[in-house]
Amino acid sequence: MSHLIAGVDVSRETIQDLEAFGALVAKWTPKINLIAKGTTGDIWDRHIIDSVQIYQYAPKQFEKWVDLGSGGGFPGIVMAVLGKTQQPNARFILIESDQRKAMFLRTAIRELNVQAEVMAERIEAVDPQGADIVSARALTALSSLIPLVARHLDSNGIALLHKGKQASQEVAEAQMHASFELEDHASFTDLNARILAIQRITLRG
Repeated sequence: MSHLIAGVDVSRETIQDLEAFGALVAKWTPKINLIAKGTTGDIWDRHIIDSVQIYQYAPKQFEKWVDLGSGGGFPGIVMAVLGKTQQPNARFILIESDQRKAMFLRTAIRELNVQAEVMAERIEAVDPQGADIVSARALTALSSLIPLVARHLDSNGIALLHKGKQASQEVAEAQMHASFELEDHASFTDLNARILAIQRITLRG
């Protein structure tokens, strides 16, 4: 039996994995600050469902998903949990330069038994990944993010990016330095937030 969460059909097993991940985040956060302490009581809505929603904009078939600045695993680990049943042959690459957070991510991967690996390096130092999908959540302004995305995205790939209430302003600033195709979606969890689906990036200069 499947359940609909933030526009995505998920199995009961997937929900259990997501709940287990939420518990892991809550357990580790006091030690290494994975998420803002004020949001630990609302991990499911503020972080897990907020991450889940981007999966509906991913192509039906993909082989490689790269998550930039994975931090506490949002959305990278959440995507790998969804992919476990929906895209079992896909690889998920989580790039996170903070060694303690990278250790947490590896623990989560092991405990949840998902197809993912962690690269504990700076995003710009990692070899270009040629990903079908690149994601990033609360990482940096879009004008700074676009070159990082372009580095790791296949020419036919898509970037799925969480953005806050400054999204339209960030898009305008980013377009001064790059051209790209954009689809702008409302966020399921925050009236002020947007999900940006970006393709065909060409950097200027």
